[in-house]
Amino acid sequence: MEQMLHDPTFWVSTAFVAFIGLLVYLKVPKLVTGALDERADKIKSDIEEAEKLREEAQKLLADYQKKQRDAQKEAENIVAAAKEEAERLAKQGEQRLKDSLARREKQAMDRLAQAEAAALDQVKAHTVDVAMAATRQVLADSIKGKKAEQLIDDAIAGLPGKLH
Repeated sequence: MEQMLHDPTFWVSTAFVAFIGLLVYLKVPKLVTGALDERADKIKSDIEEAEKLREEAQKLLADYQKKQRDAQKEAENIVAAAKEEAERLAKQGEQRLKDSLARREKQAMDRLAQAEAAALDQVKAHTVDVAMAATRQVLADSIKGKKAEQLIDDAIAGLPGKLH
């Protein structure tokens, strides 16, 4: 027994057992696992929120694409209706009205083309504005600091090219 008290291995093993006992007594493993669990839960909630925001952005994009298609169909219907009216008037008219109708049809087509271009420009501009606002909000809510500012600037700069 006395020889064991002079053996350094005995004292190292005794100190090691005491250290492990102290850690267990102070509940260090529970603190570490608690902190890790808390961090994992936060990461999981951040991922879920990002997924919801991505789905919302995709829904907004689909809605604006549908509105753009609807506006294009409406413009085509307007052009078709104008053509039908021009044909009906041409059948009823006399020779002297043919020249007048040709001028009116050309003017109507020009106005329709301008109206169609203006409508498409408005839809595109509104789509870009809404997408940029949604992107700003999503990024502002989910990312903070200089990294957030850089990501927002990069996303906004690339957004118009992706929508066209």
